[in-house]
Amino acid sequence: MEYNSVVTNRSARRDFFILETVEAGLELMGTEVKSIRSGKASLAESFGKVEEGELFLYHMHVSPYEYESKEQDALRPKKLLLHKKQIEHLASQVSQKHLALIPLKTYFKNGFVKVELGLCQGKKQYDKRDSIRKKEADRAIERAKKFTKSR
Repeated sequence: MEYNSVVTNRSARRDFFILETVEAGLELMGTEVKSIRSGKASLAESFGKVEEGELFLYHMHVSPYEYESKEQDALRPKKLLLHKKQIEHLASQVSQKHLALIPLKTYFKNGFVKVELGLCQGKKQYDKRDSIRKKEADRAIERAKKFTKSR
């Protein structure tokens, strides 16, 4: 089932190898849901971290809702909602294999805000160049296919 993505982290797919993805709920306060629904959030530079058996998302910027009088901290840590076994699995992967938890996108599912969290390994500079070269080659092949079909 496809869901409309509200916010995506485009640089994550460029900078990391994504080994595994997990869907997590996001604990929000006040009018943060309205801000996310209107697209006033950013996942750039955000990451997940396990602390005392709980998973938190740091540096996810959610702009204050424009019609709200109370000011909220836009960069406050947000708690991610997962089962205990899932959190333990992610914590062991992060600590043993030196991986990172990077949010890939946020979306709404049945009225709830969800985050697609990726277990990622950083790319080296030459890996990035290889992936760009491969992407350009795929585009050239697709263009050639379209050109031959139109003739």
